[in-house]
Amino acid sequence: MRVSDHGHTEAEIAARIGNPPGKGVLRDAIYGAIDGTVTTFAIVAGVAGAGLSPFVIVVLGLANVLADGFSMAAANYSGSKAEQDNARRIRKIEERHIEEFPSGERREVQEILSRMGLAGSVLEEATEAIVSDKERWIALMMEGEYGLGGIDPHPLRAAATTFVAFLLAGMIPLVPFLLQLDGAFFLSAITTMMTFFGIGAIKSNWSLTTWWRSAAETMAIGGTAAALAYFVGSLLHV
Repeated sequence: MRVSDHGHTEAEIAARIGNPPGKGVLRDAIYGAIDGTVTTFAIVAGVAGAGLSPFVIVVLGLANVLADGFSMAAANYSGSKAEQDNARRIRKIEERHIEEFPSGERREVQEILSRMGLAGSVLEEATEAIVSDKERWIALMMEGEYGLGGIDPHPLRAAATTFVAFLLAGMIPLVPFLLQLDGAFFLSAITTMMTFFGIGAIKSNWSLTTWWRSAAETMAIGGTAAALAYFVGSLLHV
């Protein structure tokens, strides 16, 4: 069974539909890991291109991992929280509209269901079934009128995932310098490209793209950013 497959027994369907997983943390993890690797190696490449000491690379790299990682996590938290607050605001509006304009809201339910292909007596029966339950009514309006699902985002989880992924991936380009290895910049470049490749390969598990194409695409994006940073740094060589 592939990871994306699921069972279709009555019990499995009831459990899955009754407890949907939501969007999860995949986007936050990939976003944090790629950005952590790109920005840290961009600093490494830029400073190395400028001919500055490994100590400067380590200091600036660590500062980036902590400060930029926290900044990204905070931004992700704020964005997810705003999304959550907006959904709650819209829900309050729908609750008030149902109380004050029930006939108009009922017609909106009919319109949503008719666009799903229902008509005639089936449409009337489905509409009556929806509006007879206020929670069901609000849920349909949230999705059909505003395109909002019934699952709230998790701001703290999104922020924590982004920060941890950024921290772990962002430290990789710095390891050769922290260990004071010979050819540290070359080793940093190799491990960074391997990280991009690995992130892309893992990401393919949740897409229709082959693992090698996803890995190559991610590595090309990260490599381009690193090359640009090194080029700019080389112009400032001291």
